[in-house]
Amino acid sequence: MEIIQSRRRFLAGLSAAGAASLVGVQQSLPSEPPPETTSVRRRAAAEPPPETTRIRLVRIPSICQAPQYVAEELLRSEGFTEVHYLQKEGTADIASALASGEADLSAHFAAPLLLSLEAGDPIVILAGLHVGCFELFGTDRIQSIRDLKGKTVAVPALDSSRYVFLGAMTAYVGLDLHKDIHFVTHPGPESIPLLSEGKIDAYLGFPPEPQEMRERQIGHVVISSTVDRPWSQYFCCMLAGNREFVRTYPVATKRALRAILKAADFCASEPEQSAQYLVEQGYTRRYDHALQVIKGLPYGWRGYSAEDTLRFYALRLHEVGMLKSTPQKLLAQGTDWRFFSELKEELKT
Repeated sequence: MEIIQSRRRFLAGLSAAGAASLVGVQQSLPSEPPPETTSVRRRAAAEPPPETTRIRLVRIPSICQAPQYVAEELLRSEGFTEVHYLQKEGTADIASALASGEADLSAHFAAPLLLSLEAGDPIVILAGLHVGCFELFGTDRIQSIRDLKGKTVAVPALDSSRYVFLGAMTAYVGLDLHKDIHFVTHPGPESIPLLSEGKIDAYLGFPPEPQEMRERQIGHVVISSTVDRPWSQYFCCMLAGNREFVRTYPVATKRALRAILKAADFCASEPEQSAQYLVEQGYTRRYDHALQVIKGLPYGWRGYSAEDTLRFYALRLHEVGMLKSTPQKLLAQGTDWRFFSELKEELKT
């Protein structure tokens, strides 16, 4: 009975948040709104239903992507009668699912998305979702990124999101990723005990790993992308879609983005309900860890530049030799900001 009541409270809160974001502009306007605001409202009201009622997204263990999961009911309110979450093992599977058309839309990390664009994957980046989430943990020998020189760092694979982010971080401080650091490959569940035993020097964790490591007092935080510059100034997770889906179903794409961005607002305003939902739906086991993640991440997607994020990471990855293309070429070929720009205006409060 308690689960049912909790579910009802969550849906009521989410419905209220969704309704508020739809009418928030109108409620906050003076009696005679400016013409451009009136135009935005009229365009939103005149929007047709989605061209398809099926939407497929990716589900991975990382709970920083909470808005994508919390958005399920909002996606239904946008006209999607079939909302599917494809279970994947990790971030490496997101790009392949989008490129193959197995998934239509998904949150993914900014830096790895750039590698997919250069590889020619039919993916288009559509919006920013949130800042922060990855944290670099080290032993007492590691007090800064520069201290990684000559040290051993564990990653799941040399094409993993962790490796790519570490590439950007080391490039920023002038280290040679290929010569200065000794990388070993281990899955996350193996890497964390290795750090505890001092057999590796550093590990880059994604939620809920940092929460678990702090609780178990394994290593210490060297860099937090949530609070430490420059990483805290750029999106970590962004929203991307299969190129053909976006081209064929533009209304559905915008409606899906709207639902997820509203869900991000809900996570920011109602972290307790959002965390409880993640636990009840089986996205994570620990309510306290989920709440720490959602409360700690800046889900205020309006305050950051998606374009600047990609330009920043593209430059860093170019410096470390992971990218050959210029940021301008990647942005021109692999992004479409029209929906994001429209929703920034439409969802103003």
